[in-house]
Amino acid sequence: PVDGVTWDDHEVQNDYANTVSQYEGDISALRAAAYQAWYEHQPVRAPARPDSDGPRVYRRLRWGGLAQLDVIDGRQFRSVPPCGWGEAQACPEAYDPAVTMLGQRQERWLERGLASSRARWNILGNNVMVARLDHDGPAGELLWHDAWDGFPAARNRLTEAWVAHQVSNPVVVTGDWHSTFVNDIKRDFDDPSSPVVASEFVGTSISSNGDGEVYGPYYGPMIRFNPHIKFFDGDRRGYLRCRVGRSELRADLEVVTTVSRPDAPQSTFASFVVEHGRPGPQRV
Repeated sequence: PVDGVTWDDHEVQNDYANTVSQYEGDISALRAAAYQAWYEHQPVRAPARPDSDGPRVYRRLRWGGLAQLDVIDGRQFRSVPPCGWGEAQACPEAYDPAVTMLGQRQERWLERGLASSRARWNILGNNVMVARLDHDGPAGELLWHDAWDGFPAARNRLTEAWVAHQVSNPVVVTGDWHSTFVNDIKRDFDDPSSPVVASEFVGTSISSNGDGEVYGPYYGPMIRFNPHIKFFDGDRRGYLRCRVGRSELRADLEVVTTVSRPDAPQSTFASFVVEHGRPGPQRV
């Protein structure tokens, strides 16, 4: 739907949190101007109009009993990542219950919606990767703290809400990473034996970086440390197409050979399904 759009950091500034920048401190004025420009140029509805409390970007869309899409705002209300900006070692402070990705009000809204959902598929429209991405394996606990890895207590509250409310077929659709990831979402990523409770599809970029530098060489060596990552591609531009039916959700990775020509051929590079009642994506 045209109002299914959400935002991430580069609508304002790289990796900002709430009104705080790692580069220049308070960015309230910059953020207000950026939010106004975003509202004026995106196909969003009236609640997203900026006011003194900021725009209301998170919302819920329903397709009868088939699907519920909860579009979240993971930028405007988040805490400053307690373990450091970007790539840093994990730390105990990130497990403080006060540390939040969504803010308390949005978090309560999301849990109430999950608890009351009667949809067969419950899809989370999300800005940064939910799954853990261990950068260095047994050498340490090096993570990227701008993602949900920087907010593990908040992530655990999300996964526990899915479990506690017996949410039917939770699936996360994510952006931001300029690469494709297909992930199992564990109930608790700190426990290797923790069960899979949801699926995640992270879409690549449509055109960013052009035909130049790609992210495969950066992320590629990390994948072996993360067995819950079922597929990774960091070399192709394109998009994910998700189709929802009664028995399965199917995700197709659509790619092009180049973004520098409008007549570049498009193809389906890989396809995955999540079967009803069976968490975790399967390649087909």
